[in-house]
Amino acid sequence: MPDRPFVSLTTDFGASYTAICAGVIYSITPSANVLVLSDEVTPYAVVEGAMLLRQALPYLPVGVHVGIVDPGVGTSRRPVAVVTGRGDVLVGPDNGLLPPAAEVLGGAVHAYELVEPAYRLPEVSTSFHGRDVFSPAAAHLAAGLDPAALGPRVAPADLLPFAPPPAARSGDRLTASVMYVDRFGSLVLGARREDLPAAEYGAPLEVAWTAPDGAPRSVRAPFAETFGAVPKGEPLLWVDSSGWLGFAVNQGSAADRYGLDAEAVLTIRPLPQE
Repeated sequence: MPDRPFVSLTTDFGASYTAICAGVIYSITPSANVLVLSDEVTPYAVVEGAMLLRQALPYLPVGVHVGIVDPGVGTSRRPVAVVTGRGDVLVGPDNGLLPPAAEVLGGAVHAYELVEPAYRLPEVSTSFHGRDVFSPAAAHLAAGLDPAALGPRVAPADLLPFAPPPAARSGDRLTASVMYVDRFGSLVLGARREDLPAAEYGAPLEVAWTAPDGAPRSVRAPFAETFGAVPKGEPLLWVDSSGWLGFAVNQGSAADRYGLDAEAVLTIRPLPQE
């Protein structure tokens, strides 16, 4: 282990509860270098957290990465540590949060259930496993603990998969669910550029959805390479930095403007050039 082993924290806790987790890590392994990657994941939004970890961890040093978006805390869902091909260990709930990041870090090589009492706090609450289970495990791993000491082996194939609804093509139409809404109000879709029927930048598209009242809604938006390719306040389809399609408003919030959220399903089709 390096002199200052690297630990990252990603949570939906907000600053204070995440700071408690960092404090637990420091109290067990004072030499750890702890980075709070984010404490602002939308509460309970496992998909959003999974996409953040997948996007960010390849750019962080090899280390122990704690991900906690855990609406099932205190239930029978497993707490796990996942060893990746790159050498990182991912620590968090077995609820689909960790597999996307493991995939981009060389795949899940081994996994272990966090059940060994020696690597938990003496008292484990039913609602704060981030403090009582995940952070102590991460701290001991950062100090050099063999992950196998944490508990019984879990086959990587048995980890709960990340399974957002797949995009669907029908003729020239692409239907895709919103995976999450980012902090700018842009909607990141479960579809890739190659899924889009009209993939030329500048091509006019129709984006359609069903409003909460059941009424059909639609807007015209170009497929754009940059936000600045459209005037301020205008909508666009773009490809985000991880390769996912997104629906946005330049310097505005598509979610607010069109009343859309992470439950929305969008249908995209090409329009004739004017």
